[in-house]
Amino acid sequence: MRLILAATALVLGGCATTYDLTLMPRDSGRTYTGFARDDGHGQGPISITIDGKAYSGTWVQSAPDRTSAYVSGNIGWGGRRGGGLGTIITMDNPDGGEAKALLSAADGSGLRCDLRGGGGLGAGMCRDDRGREFDVQVRPAPRA
Repeated sequence: MRLILAATALVLGGCATTYDLTLMPRDSGRTYTGFARDDGHGQGPISITIDGKAYSGTWVQSAPDRTSAYVSGNIGWGGRRGGGLGTIITMDNPDGGEAKALLSAADGSGLRCDLRGGGGLGAGMCRDDRGREFDVQVRPAPRA
């Protein structure tokens, strides 16, 4: 059973997922788009285009959206030790996962993003070098 779980984790851990990003500046109602890819290891490339300027870089996970742990216990009677029981549990982070993205454009300007979410959906905020802030929505990209 453990071998099956380990093999499943290895296969799923290597899967890449692409996300669509929608950004809206806090000073207008115009929207911009981008994408991020999760390589299955808590990091990946990210690209956003704002007013014709393409920013690209990487994002890294700074806090996971869930964690797993092995919990064990012991059963005993009258000072004697009995058998031990244990299981692996997974718990969701109530605040969702967090990620930091650092992007740059060909002219050397930068864009910094803080993203949060879990289960493939998320939100966040980006700020460019001029201090312009953008609200961000994150959704799984449609599968082709």
